[in-house]
Amino acid sequence: MVDADQTFVIVGGGLAGAKAAETLRAEGFTGRVILICDERDHPYERPPLSKGFLLGKESRDSVFVHEPAWYARHDVELHLGQTVVAVDRAARTVHYGDDGTRVRYDKLLLATGAEPRRLDVPGTGLAGVHHLRRLAHAERLKGVLAALGRDNGHLVIAGAGWIGLEVAAAAREYGAEVTVVEPAPTPLHGVLGPELGGVFTELHQAHGVRFRFGVTLTEIVGQDGVVLAARTDDGEEHPAHAVLAAIGAAPRTSLAEAAGLEIADPAHGGGIVVDERLRTSDPDIHAAGDAASFRHALFGTRLRVEHWANALNGGPAAARAMLGREVTYDRVPYFFSDQYDLGMEYSGWAPPGSYDEVVIRGDAAKREFIAFWVKEGRVLAGMNVNVWDVTESVQRLIRSGVRVDGEALASPRVPLESLGA
Repeated sequence: MVDADQTFVIVGGGLAGAKAAETLRAEGFTGRVILICDERDHPYERPPLSKGFLLGKESRDSVFVHEPAWYARHDVELHLGQTVVAVDRAARTVHYGDDGTRVRYDKLLLATGAEPRRLDVPGTGLAGVHHLRRLAHAERLKGVLAALGRDNGHLVIAGAGWIGLEVAAAAREYGAEVTVVEPAPTPLHGVLGPELGGVFTELHQAHGVRFRFGVTLTEIVGQDGVVLAARTDDGEEHPAHAVLAAIGAAPRTSLAEAAGLEIADPAHGGGIVVDERLRTSDPDIHAAGDAASFRHALFGTRLRVEHWANALNGGPAAARAMLGREVTYDRVPYFFSDQYDLGMEYSGWAPPGSYDEVVIRGDAAKREFIAFWVKEGRVLAGMNVNVWDVTESVQRLIRSGVRVDGEALASPRVPLESLGA
């Protein structure tokens, strides 16, 4: 029975943690809610950091999940700039801050997120080497891109994933010269496979981005702390006044590991193992967002999803489970991206090797289409590019698991709603 004598602690001040706190109050929990965040900024959403905010089209205040006064108004004890250093499961306490402050919990939510992977090459300590994960990173990078644009400067980006491509688009809008270095043969190769990577190659090349596929960054060259060039393993040296490392993110699991919680195999993305109720191997500790690894019944495998929608939905689901509500977390993975005049939404999970074919509905050359990743006639994933209001229909197809006629799937004349019905 949940009552006013209980204390729920949330570790992590991102979207998942903030929405979990909001949900606890919305569901009527009257006990203590303590939200501990290692950043000094109030909880914020991350998509604008590589999109609207980075481009200067959205204000700093627009990124925050709640206005600052919301936390006190809803009796959420917010501790900013405080790092949790240990979880004592036997004593059911969390230790945080430089002085090792302890607080007892009845239920604990780990929403510790992820951190950018670091380049392991000479020169990464130079001042012009950047990562993009936090608001402070975006503020710094925003100024760098503006300066590069004014001075006709060069940005080298290591990695052609979502962050790399979105920053490339932003840099070109500022007027900077951009080179993207990517070991795979296409952008987004691990997500979209080779079939759709060319769409993004052509999009960025049309806006002046230079790609170097099949090569790896080996050294960042500088002098007096300033970046001068980036070298790749094919022997080339690329002019650079700044370098962005966009080679992925790793789940922040050290706290959970030290507490003895089960951690997923790196082959499945790592992360804190949770069940369908987002409970860890300790039933009084839950995990949500980028750090959580859950077995998805629909895809028959364990997933760790780093995108915005997973934090938006996972935080509230974990909060309800902490309250004893019946919860089954099985959301279809979803994310979106904006690059130049291309907007897209992706639903599902279909890494290379998991599907038989990609079916295109619409005109890929004009970048107005829906792509479906299909295995044995069943839709595993769908991506709509500059086609809107179809996400619900795409996700329904994925969830249904029914076999769909390929010609009907490809034909814009056949309503999506009628497929699999």
